[in-house]
Amino acid sequence: MNITAADVNKLRQLTGAGLMDCKKALQETACDFDKAIDYLRKKGQKIAGKRADRDANQGYVIAKTTEDKTFAAVIMVNCETDFVGKTEDFISFSKNILDLALGHRLHTVAELMPMKIGDITVTQKLDELLGKTGEKIQISHYEVIEAPVTFAYNHFGNRLATIIGMDKADARNVQEIGHELAMQVAAMSPVAVDKEFVPQEVIDRELEIGKDQARQEGKPEAMLEKIAQGKLQKFFKEMTLMNQDFVKDSKKTVRQYVADNDKDLTVTGFKRLQLGA
Repeated sequence: MNITAADVNKLRQLTGAGLMDCKKALQETACDFDKAIDYLRKKGQKIAGKRADRDANQGYVIAKTTEDKTFAAVIMVNCETDFVGKTEDFISFSKNILDLALGHRLHTVAELMPMKIGDITVTQKLDELLGKTGEKIQISHYEVIEAPVTFAYNHFGNRLATIIGMDKADARNVQEIGHELAMQVAAMSPVAVDKEFVPQEVIDRELEIGKDQARQEGKPEAMLEKIAQGKLQKFFKEMTLMNQDFVKDSKKTVRQYVADNDKDLTVTGFKRLQLGA
């Protein structure tokens, strides 16, 4: 069968794949464009397999809430190079799948993969991008928050984004508070909302580190536990959201900032995603 330059160019326009790849796909499928597209997607799957060991720490991070603000999600889509991460196709894909996930209030990547963007699934669209870019591309993280009111913050450049939930949608200045705390989470990277939510393994590790530091400083063995507990309290102060100094006013904690507006308002949870972190 004679494969014309026009045929090859048409397939290239449809898929973004290279000219030689398009020509080979048309030859292998008797110039059936639908089959040729599937052929290229399968090629993309093979590329993904070959590149499973490659680092994919570039990409795009984006967070958003539903229109009623009761559901928020943040997603990280990774690729290998900054160049691909800044392309219109890659950014558009990232935004579209987040909208898809929000529209269906999905909770996991597994739920997202079989959903359709247009007439193809997210999995197929990923394969298409793999074939087009030649890079390992993956949806590496997807997190959600459900609460009476949620907020999303996207840091400039879309390498970092956060979502946060609060328990009162009608609290005084809640829109401002939610925005400020979403930025606080981005800037200060807390590990938990409050000290009672810090995992026990993290507490145990911090205590052990505190004891080792004190021991190396020559402190008596009898004092190590007390010193470690003191260091743990400092850890809670620096690494739990409600006990951190408020970035906009370091004279007060986040807890005090929230209470100044509504003493009954609480943070229900937060999520933070950052490329390379």
